[in-house]
Amino acid sequence: MAKAGKKFKAAAAKVDRMKYYTVPEAVALVKETSISKFDGTVECHVRLGVDPRQADQQVRGVVVMPNGLGKTVRILVFCQGDGGRIAREAGADFVADTDEWIAKIQGGWTDFDVAIATPDVMGKVGRVARILGPRGLMPNPKAGTVAPAAELPRVLKEARAGRVEFRLDKTGNVHVPVGKVSFPPDKLAENLDAFLDAIRKAKPAAAKGNYIRRITVAATMGPGIRLETGSAVV
Repeated sequence: MAKAGKKFKAAAAKVDRMKYYTVPEAVALVKETSISKFDGTVECHVRLGVDPRQADQQVRGVVVMPNGLGKTVRILVFCQGDGGRIAREAGADFVADTDEWIAKIQGGWTDFDVAIATPDVMGKVGRVARILGPRGLMPNPKAGTVAPAAELPRVLKEARAGRVEFRLDKTGNVHVPVGKVSFPPDKLAENLDAFLDAIRKAKPAAAKGNYIRRITVAATMGPGIRLETGSAVV
């Protein structure tokens, strides 16, 4: 097991592991305890009181961060016909409107962050589901990444603005980025509040008892900071 370095130990010493911080307190502390030389990502990790093995207790949703994520998002759009023109005009980085693109992905190319598709090409996209699915890149109607050609400008705009898809993992946790360390504290707090509100709204009807058990925020390479769940417990 790797030993913690001096910088991490110094940062961790600033965090009271017995305390549950408010969102403003946690945001200020996560900025103070960031030890990376680059502009680190601030992540939120939520432990939920659901059983990930049960189909009726899955947690999945989409949230548009009000202040973006502070990174460039590369978007690929699967479409055909007029959808290609609309996607290009809307600013898509890659427009997969030919079978050659499917072959390219089958060959291992996945240099994009978000994949969007129009309903009429989902049959073709299914050929690369085994490649895109594990990477979280498979277009999905429930996640809002499958939309008619006419809606592509809106969907692309949301994706660039900080549209984040979240889902429960097999250990009962949800992990999402909520911004960069360089963000002003109030902007980070707004993003964090937006995500936690989305988590509350995504509560399955079959979930019983304590739904949100633990919330932790941390900067890249930084120590975890526990938030008081407060109204997040529903």
